[in-house]
Amino acid sequence: MRRVRCSLVAVLLVACAAGCARRAAEPSTSPVTVYTAQTVRTQDPERPRAEAFAVRDGKVLAVGRRQEVLAAAGAGARVVDLGGATVVPGLTDAHGHLASLGRALATVRLEETRSRAEILERLKAAPPSAFQGDWLVGNGWDQNDWPEKAFPDRTELDARWASTPVALDRVDGHALWVNGEALRRARITRDTKDPEGGRILRGPDGEPTGVLVDNAMNLVYAVMPPPTDAQHEAQLGAALARCAAEGMTGVHDAGMDLRTFRLLQRWDAEGRLPLRVYAMADGQGAEHEAYLAQGPFQGDRLTMRAVKLLADGALGSRGAALHAPYSDEAGHRGLLLLTPEQYEARVRAFTARGFQVATHAIGDRANTLVLDTLLKVMGPEAVRAGRHRVEHAQVMRLEDIQTLGAHGVIASVQPTHATSDMPWAEARVGPERIQGAYAWQRLKAAGATLALGSDFPVERPDMRAGLYAARTRQDAAGQPPGGWLPAQRLSGEEALEGFTRGPAFAAFAEGVRGQLKPGMDADFVALSVDPVDGAAEALLTAQVRLTVVAGAEVYRAP
Repeated sequence: MRRVRCSLVAVLLVACAAGCARRAAEPSTSPVTVYTAQTVRTQDPERPRAEAFAVRDGKVLAVGRRQEVLAAAGAGARVVDLGGATVVPGLTDAHGHLASLGRALATVRLEETRSRAEILERLKAAPPSAFQGDWLVGNGWDQNDWPEKAFPDRTELDARWASTPVALDRVDGHALWVNGEALRRARITRDTKDPEGGRILRGPDGEPTGVLVDNAMNLVYAVMPPPTDAQHEAQLGAALARCAAEGMTGVHDAGMDLRTFRLLQRWDAEGRLPLRVYAMADGQGAEHEAYLAQGPFQGDRLTMRAVKLLADGALGSRGAALHAPYSDEAGHRGLLLLTPEQYEARVRAFTARGFQVATHAIGDRANTLVLDTLLKVMGPEAVRAGRHRVEHAQVMRLEDIQTLGAHGVIASVQPTHATSDMPWAEARVGPERIQGAYAWQRLKAAGATLALGSDFPVERPDMRAGLYAARTRQDAAGQPPGGWLPAQRLSGEEALEGFTRGPAFAAFAEGVRGQLKPGMDADFVALSVDPVDGAAEALLTAQVRLTVVAGAEVYRAP
């Protein structure tokens, strides 16, 4: 461990060289806080572990042994002893959905329901916040968790809510279960054609069953009343607070609508944004024109430099686009949500405006389309320089994994997706294609940077669960023994890097975040368990003791 230089001038010069010092021209007289802990994991290769670090003006002033840091901090420094905690650089969820999380927290929660009967019971107890206008809204069902493992239909909803429209999002956000009144208001009948990139599931008589997949969901969303301004603000505030409590100092929001972006812009200008938000513009719908006209945005804690596009749907609802048919649905290859021509046109338009392109691609056909299009539109050098991203990179041909890594495309992957999907994923794609699925070590070996996330509210916004899943590829009960496809597990150090340095690099912020070293932003989290050397299973019950952004506490455990 290198000794900390005690000269304040030297520290300020280091910060200035990193482009981080706010007032490098003159010494700061701001107060200094020294944090000590059992272990400080810095993610700095030159000084990976420390005992303490000092913070001033939202930046890291010094890192090292306790006495050295105290000396560098000077007389009068405030000292915070975190005891047996392990401090890590700020944890960032590289793929989440703040507005959707806020709605999920307010509406009927259907995660981990084991039957349709259980869903009906939860709906009957719906709180007033679960209504948008007169629509009853819920989120989180997954037919794979039910005994029959089949999509539901509208019959049971119609029997209880004949005149109240009901709309229930599947856990992945790529299927919607509605009742007859919702279909009536959306004017969906047996004669309604499937929209491009969507499916209206139908019974033997041709009537809609009440399940809409991918772009077909938009037929219902178009007639649903949006949350009121008060609901929207309360939901978004609750989502940010939940993320801070789960140990996040930052979120990459994957596909932000314009209404949410404008609200966060206002909060950021007013100093009310608690976390760092790297927003990806919603490039899929009608609002993409407004984002093209605006261009990238840089605020204090809010950045919009990326655009989110969706190439296909999800594996759980069989909307992921595959080269060959699904192994468990003959003749069906999934859905492309944009045609190849539409996708190429949007890539060209957004890259011309300076946006990084982040594309949802789950099936192998969608991943091939993304890589081929990026290389065609920009060429290898511009693709690498642009740090373009594949969101999920879930089922890939082995040759496409090599292409992704060789050209510097970032793999934004979600460890808990693997542990949620493992009971049925191989049934969807078969034993050969599963070798390129959720293949984190294959991606790393190909040279890819991994940026890890959760895809909340599809999964829980829980950094500890993500670190556990990355290390074990097991469920909370420790199954299967040794982990699912265990060769693809990440080490504790690799998993921590994936939630710190990986997202920083993916957001062009590696010069200011992702490590605890002098001159970097003072974003950090104190955990009750060492995420690297501690027992992996201990992460499931670990406590987030403190979350700090720019030197300010945004969450402290009660």
